[in-house]
Amino acid sequence: MKLKIAVLPGDGIGPEIMKQGVAVLDAVAAKCGHEFTYEEALVGAHAIDAVGDPYPDATHEVCMKADAVLFAAVGDLRYDNDPTAKIRPETGLLAMRKKLGLFANVRPVATFNCLLHKSPLKEELLKGADFVVIRELTGGMYFGEKYQDNDKAYDTNIYTRPEIERILKVAFEMAQKRNHHLTVVDKANVLASSRLWRQVAKEMESQYPDVNTDYMFIDNAAMRVLTEPRFFDVIVTENTFGDILTDETSCITGSMGLQPSSSLGLHTPLFEPVHGSWPQAAGQNLANPLAQILSAAMLLEHFGLNKEGALIREAVNASLDANVRTPEIQVEGGAKYGTKEVGAWIVDYINKV
Repeated sequence: MKLKIAVLPGDGIGPEIMKQGVAVLDAVAAKCGHEFTYEEALVGAHAIDAVGDPYPDATHEVCMKADAVLFAAVGDLRYDNDPTAKIRPETGLLAMRKKLGLFANVRPVATFNCLLHKSPLKEELLKGADFVVIRELTGGMYFGEKYQDNDKAYDTNIYTRPEIERILKVAFEMAQKRNHHLTVVDKANVLASSRLWRQVAKEMESQYPDVNTDYMFIDNAAMRVLTEPRFFDVIVTENTFGDILTDETSCITGSMGLQPSSSLGLHTPLFEPVHGSWPQAAGQNLANPLAQILSAAMLLEHFGLNKEGALIREAVNASLDANVRTPEIQVEGGAKYGTKEVGAWIVDYINKV
């Protein structure tokens, strides 16, 4: 198969982990007889520095012409520490999602047996946890009308029926492919937008009679994700709740450096790790590249290359079992490996297997 991939390294640790993701894709292509070509483009703080726009038109053109986008991270301390900044790296990410029509963020959450001890949660709660969070990505407060002055500020949490229906369709169909259990997370006891979510979900239930659908308020869901993670199969929720809930799930995997994701919608699909840019660690060879590498696996699987995706997952699991790990997940007394070394080990594994 031939795939044209837009590569957006972004800021902070982004360029470092992206190199490893691309190296793994190249190893798979050589191993399995595929042809992957790449076009790199600016995004985030790097794009602001270069052209004054965190998601330039030129980058959008690259993304639209590609079969898929492999993205790393955006964010820079210069903007994090300046609440008055009129333009921010993260606005580029939001613009990219909107312009590409990426309304569905798919974030798998699964445990690695050899890393259960790295979670702050009890191992007996975690073992076997395996679920997916479907987050609506282009609506809600992040995109609603905004206002701010010295004394007042607001963000409008607006959703329309078509926006809700399309994300629920993704979630119901995902549940059908998995264990036929869908949990709709909202705050319908307080928020009008959530009541519309619940109304639409109730109406759609009859279209998916093989799916067991339940409903949960966000505060209860946030608690049960940590106390009963094995209860869940597929979770669907709105943008803001999904952002917070999916970061919380890093407590289950033991590190945000292990969580990949995909963003799907109207145009080019995008694949990215869920962690941020960690600018404090940039250039220090400390960042865990596994989420970026697993995002590459999700990219391949999206195009039906399931054996190739499984090969990457096998290599990642082998690296963890061999204690080839970056510092935040390394066992006590284990050998020191950095971003480059972990990536190289996985490439070597793919070449030899």
